[in-house]
Amino acid sequence: MPFAQQQPDNPRRPPTRSSTTTRRVTLLELFFDLVYVVALALISRGLAEEINWHQAGQALILLGAVWWTWTITSLVTDLYDPERTEIKALVLAVMFGVLLMASAIPKAFGDRGLTFAGAYVAIHLGRGLFIIPAVRNDPQVQRRAARIFCWFTLSAVPWIGGAFVSEDARMVLWLLALGIDYLGLRLSYPVPGLGSVPAALFKLTAEHLAERYQQFYTIALGDAILVIGIAYTTNHSEFEDAMALLLAFATTLLLWRIYVHKAGELLPVAIKATRRPIRFLNTSPYTHLLMVAGVVATAAGFELVLHTYTLPARTPPEWASIMLGGPALFLVGRALFEREVFNRVSWSRLGGVVALLAAVPAVLFLPALSAALAALLVLAGVALADLRHTRNRPPEAPMPP
Repeated sequence: MPFAQQQPDNPRRPPTRSSTTTRRVTLLELFFDLVYVVALALISRGLAEEINWHQAGQALILLGAVWWTWTITSLVTDLYDPERTEIKALVLAVMFGVLLMASAIPKAFGDRGLTFAGAYVAIHLGRGLFIIPAVRNDPQVQRRAARIFCWFTLSAVPWIGGAFVSEDARMVLWLLALGIDYLGLRLSYPVPGLGSVPAALFKLTAEHLAERYQQFYTIALGDAILVIGIAYTTNHSEFEDAMALLLAFATTLLLWRIYVHKAGELLPVAIKATRRPIRFLNTSPYTHLLMVAGVVATAAGFELVLHTYTLPARTPPEWASIMLGGPALFLVGRALFEREVFNRVSWSRLGGVVALLAAVPAVLFLPALSAALAALLVLAGVALADLRHTRNRPPEAPMPP
C-alpha cells in the first residue's frame, strides 16, 4: 500500500493480515534476516573446528533451533499484518533474541547453555504472551495462538532443563525439545479441549511465504560466500588458494542454480495451485531445513580447504564426510522440495547423492582439493541434467497432489 494511503493502526482491530495487506516481504523482514548470517556462520565454523558425529549432532541441534525461530516468525508475519506497529515491535524483539542465541552458539553446549535455551524459550513464549491479548477481539485467532503457546510451554521444560545438565544429557533433552516443537506444527498444534488448529486458520499468502523461504536460502548461501571472501588468510601456495577459491565459488553458484531451477521459481505458483495450502506449511520448513543444513555443511567444507594452515596430502575421512556429505544432504532436501512442487523427483537428484557417496572412498587417497572438485563435478552434472530436461520443452506447471 502506498505511504499516502496508509491508515493509522486501529487498536480495536486485530493485527491479522487482510486482503489489503501487502503480499510482498517488508524491509523490516529483510533487516530481521541479517542476524541469521551471524548464526549460520558460527554454526558452520564450529562444525569445521572439530568434525565428528558428536559435533555434527550438536550443530544440527543448534541449526534446528535457529531455523525454527525464523520459521515461526515468518509464519507470524504471514498470518498477521507486518505493517502494524505491534507486529513490527514483535519482529524486532525476536531479532534481539536470535542475536542473543547467536552469541551463545560457540559455547551453547558449555557454560552458555542457559543463555541459548533461555533466549529460545523467551522468543516463543514471549510471542504468545504478546499475541494472545492482541487478538482478543477474534476468538478463533486467539485460540490458535493459545494452542501454539501451549506447545512451546511444553517444550520449554526440556529446553531449560537441558541447560543445567551435562553435555550429553543436554543433547538428549534438547533433541526432545526440538522434536516437540517440530511435531507441533506438523500436527497443527492439537491441545486437549481445544483440538487442532483448523486448516482454515492457516490462510497463507503464497507470494510472501515463498519469498521468505527463497530469501533465507540466499542467507545460507551468504554464509558460504563469507567463508570464500576471507580465503586468502592462510599460507597456502598461490595455486592452491586460487583453485580452492574457484572450486568454492563455483560450487556456491551451483547450489543456488539447482535450488532456483523451476521448483524454487514456481513455489508461489505451487502454493496457489493446491487446494490445501497448509500442505506446504507442513512440509516446506522441513525440506528447506535439509537444504540449509546441506549448505551449512558445505560452507564448513570451504572453511577446511580455504583456512586450514597446511592442506593434508590425503583427504581425511572426516573432511570427506563434510565436503561430500553437505552437497548430498542438500540434494536430498532438494529432491523432497521438488516433490512438493511437481509431485515427482528427478533421477538426477538421486543420482547425484549416489555419486557423492561413491566418491568418498576414492578421495581418501587423493589431496583434499579432490573432494571439493568431486562435489563440484557432481553438482555440475545435476545442473546440466536440469538444463537438458527443460531445453526445447514447454514451461512446466506445478502439480501438487
